[in-house]
Amino acid sequence: MTDKRANARVEIDTIIKRALTGDQSGYAELYDRFAASLYRLCYSLLMNEQDAEDILQESFLYAFKNLHRYDSGKASLKTWLYTIAVSRCRNTYRRKRFLTVDITQWLGLELKAPPSEAPEAAVIRRDASESISKALLDLSPRLREAIVLRYGQGMTYREISEVMGCPQKTAESRVRLGHQRLRESLQPVGLGLLEELLRVH
Repeated sequence: MTDKRANARVEIDTIIKRALTGDQSGYAELYDRFAASLYRLCYSLLMNEQDAEDILQESFLYAFKNLHRYDSGKASLKTWLYTIAVSRCRNTYRRKRFLTVDITQWLGLELKAPPSEAPEAAVIRRDASESISKALLDLSPRLREAIVLRYGQGMTYREISEVMGCPQKTAESRVRLGHQRLRESLQPVGLGLLEELLRVH
């Protein structure tokens, strides 16, 4: 663990201790730190603003009620919160069909327009973005989770395995398979842009 990450974990543990002693500002600080990224995760998986907001609130409610059970020695608070949220997202998207939206925006994979872009190039870029969005939506829930956690949230394979409740090798396989399925779906449209956006680090 890097010094920066270790210091961050100590800081989070200190805030948690404050919250557990009844300091309401501790809960507020935890919410402020993680709500935005947790919402983006939920939206990326559910494709619905109201559902994402509901799961966000449900996840924090559960987490705060069970904060005394959290063990920083087993996982980071972020990983713990993501595990709670993904579990609730799974219950939701088993019951619902997805809406077609630009998921690339929520993954942080917007295709940026270069300066003085020609109209023809703008159309190609928009079509490619739509193709990538559709390809991501066509993935199975488990593969989409892996792609969202890896590329949208920048999580390590170990963190992904903890959130998804699977071995690390399985997490790696799901990311690899998801990436492969995206490549297959995008042949030949938008493939070069996909490779630029989803670089395997």
